[in-house]
Amino acid sequence: MIARFMLAGALLAAGHPAVAAGIPDSIARQARAAGIPEDAITLVVQRPGDGATLASHHADRPVAPASTLKLLTALVALETFGPGYRGSAELRTRAEAVDGVLEGDLVLKGFADVDLDTAAFERMLTGLRARGIREIRGDFILDRTFFDPARTDVGLPPFDEAPEFRYNVVPDAVLLNTNLMRLELSADEKAMRVLVSTPLEGVVVSAGEMKLVDKPCEDWEDFWTIPVVKESAGTIHVRLQGEFPRRCNASTEINVIERVAFADRLFRALWTRLGGTFTGKTRDGVAPTDAIVLSTHRSRAFSQVLHDINKRSDNPITRVTYLTIGARPPDGPLLPTAERSERFVRAWMKQRGIDDAGLVLENGSGLSRKERVKASQLAAVLRAGAHSVWSAEFAASLPIVGHDGGGMRTRLRGVAIAEGTRFKTGTLKDSTGLAGYLRTAAGETRIVVAIINHENAKKGVARPLVDALVEWAATLK
Repeated sequence: MIARFMLAGALLAAGHPAVAAGIPDSIARQARAAGIPEDAITLVVQRPGDGATLASHHADRPVAPASTLKLLTALVALETFGPGYRGSAELRTRAEAVDGVLEGDLVLKGFADVDLDTAAFERMLTGLRARGIREIRGDFILDRTFFDPARTDVGLPPFDEAPEFRYNVVPDAVLLNTNLMRLELSADEKAMRVLVSTPLEGVVVSAGEMKLVDKPCEDWEDFWTIPVVKESAGTIHVRLQGEFPRRCNASTEINVIERVAFADRLFRALWTRLGGTFTGKTRDGVAPTDAIVLSTHRSRAFSQVLHDINKRSDNPITRVTYLTIGARPPDGPLLPTAERSERFVRAWMKQRGIDDAGLVLENGSGLSRKERVKASQLAAVLRAGAHSVWSAEFAASLPIVGHDGGGMRTRLRGVAIAEGTRFKTGTLKDSTGLAGYLRTAAGETRIVVAIINHENAKKGVARPLVDALVEWAATLK
């Protein structure tokens, strides 16, 4: 656990100048042998207490941070909302239920509830049945207007060749079940079977076009291609494509159904299961100002959601969190939510004496080809986290080396570091890095940020270099 330090905010980024080392020749040679030039590496090592820089290499050059950028979004949100903040979702109506019949519209209004999964939504609908409502004759309306614009996914080109998987889901303020359909896949020697475990009315998934192959089961996603989705006579048909290993069992969640249609099929399936009837249609809209709340769901406390951001590196949750920063009550011009979020983050940095020059923000998750940050800026964020009133919550959200997920369970084995070392990892096609708190064998804490940007910075090549930099940083005095 990182000790909490009580210093003035302006001192957090200022530090004390020191004669800082560059990267050692041995690691520079290792990098060149791997086809990575020395100037593709950015590094900073600091003491969190006085901010003294022990090592620095291109630390003031903006680089693609990948998921290490989540540290900035997480800390700004934690200090803005507090650890007890919860997103929410509400079922509202302006109509009265008479003899169990709701003659008006039912509205699902989202306030960035990152836990609004199928089970949570069913509990909300159960609350309607507990009120005696059994029939809904109006429409089911999805109010996503907590964010502006309400839908940023429409017309957005895919980030990569796998837009159907969870990490690529573009958020909105409702994000019902993250728009994900869960599939259970199983194959023997001759045939493949698929089971849809998410209740969706009128959705049929077939695997007849998947070719069975003799390939490793653990790599099954490498042989998968984007499913084909078509609607016919009111039924949505999802046809799985590509190859699947024989003698393999796997589970996955995919985002392939347009989100209004997905919400409609999920709502109808759950409402029918609860004994209700619905004769309207599902559409996007806005809740009337005089609507009353019938049922509410609240997410986990933000101190728990933080673990999803940093330990699990969950992109949709991070992006929802980033937008929520800008969706709070306006105190200035009415701007698109993402623009307000960016302004708020930059103001937060300046209040703590952290230079924002060179910083480029898009969605706050690092899942971007545009986002840029300096290693020195991430180091200053980590130092601010160490001095924050919520330092314990922030540190606890980072992956613990050798103990839990987030890409650090099997990293740095055999390196002379102490228990309690915590690092957030980041990986994109051309970017590999980590940033966090190193505990030396002597029990001293070091802030370390190491990021490699290069076309050869694949994880199998770049991670050993980054780990070597951490091992070396542990020896610095």
